[in-house]
Amino acid sequence: MTTDNTFDVVVIGAGPVGLACGLEVRRRGLSVVVVDKGALVNSIIGYPTNMEFFSTPELLEIGGYPMTTLHYKPLREDALDYYRRVAVAEQLPLRLYERVIGLEGEQENYTVVTDKGRLRCRYAIVATGFYDVPNYLRVPGEDRPHVTHYYKEPYAHADQDVVIIGAKNSAAKAALQLLRAGARPTLVVRGPQISESVKYWIRPDLVNRIKEGRVGCYFNSTVASITATTVELNTPDGPCTLPAQHVYALTGYHPDFSFLATLGISCEADAAQTPTHHPDTLETNRPGLYLAGTVCGGLNTSRWFIENGRYHAQLIAARLAGEPAPALPAVLQQVQLS
Repeated sequence: MTTDNTFDVVVIGAGPVGLACGLEVRRRGLSVVVVDKGALVNSIIGYPTNMEFFSTPELLEIGGYPMTTLHYKPLREDALDYYRRVAVAEQLPLRLYERVIGLEGEQENYTVVTDKGRLRCRYAIVATGFYDVPNYLRVPGEDRPHVTHYYKEPYAHADQDVVIIGAKNSAAKAALQLLRAGARPTLVVRGPQISESVKYWIRPDLVNRIKEGRVGCYFNSTVASITATTVELNTPDGPCTLPAQHVYALTGYHPDFSFLATLGISCEADAAQTPTHHPDTLETNRPGLYLAGTVCGGLNTSRWFIENGRYHAQLIAARLAGEPAPALPAVLQQVQLS
């Protein structure tokens, strides 16, 4: 099934897992188009400059294409170049900067409605990740222009007071980079310590800088409000005012549940608000509509990632092509048992 606007499969989301879905489907003789409201691998574009992935290259590869890098662990820029090259090599049909706004019909006769047209298909796969929707603090002043939920690089903040809200990897790395770029960083941490989940080569560095007093830190504290020049805290010792020319609220992200609802995907009544899908097939409550990648975990955003989510592409593509399910890789077995 293929015309200018008719395909066997429409993949929603052009991140690494969405691209993997597109190429696996296409290799099985099905026509496909990959649609994204932003750029190719838009979430990786939003990562910090020169960010180092925690995974080694082979764990980020899709479609059997080797990822080459001069580093033991690839940088953001390596990944951007790699995924673009894979899309070009596979000649994947892409419709970028095109927002999906609805899904009409049913399996074998779906219509994906976008802000630029209508795409008919037999099946659809949602691989939209979670990076686009921050976990908001919901405090007065959070919408001020000097407050952001995405950290890029530290250089504009030399000789500035910067407040970082959060205690996991993103916040830890931002605080250290800001310190070394000449800023005056202060962390605000809801819990009693820097998260144990912070990578083992980052956490001791940050803990030692806090002990030295070079990075300020308020534990067991929450933000009450943000003004043009300060962050107002609630601390165990009472209210506290921090000077702040810039604020990074690095409190995590979650899937766009309103978008999933627009597509007719329900969520389970669990703490993670897990989007409804069959664990063995990844088919949602709408027959012929599938989930792939981190979006499967709902609020549990650490359950799925590129390393194991890329196998969702093989599972879904095999099912759509009427093939037996591929063998479950060891890395995926570990995630399902955790």
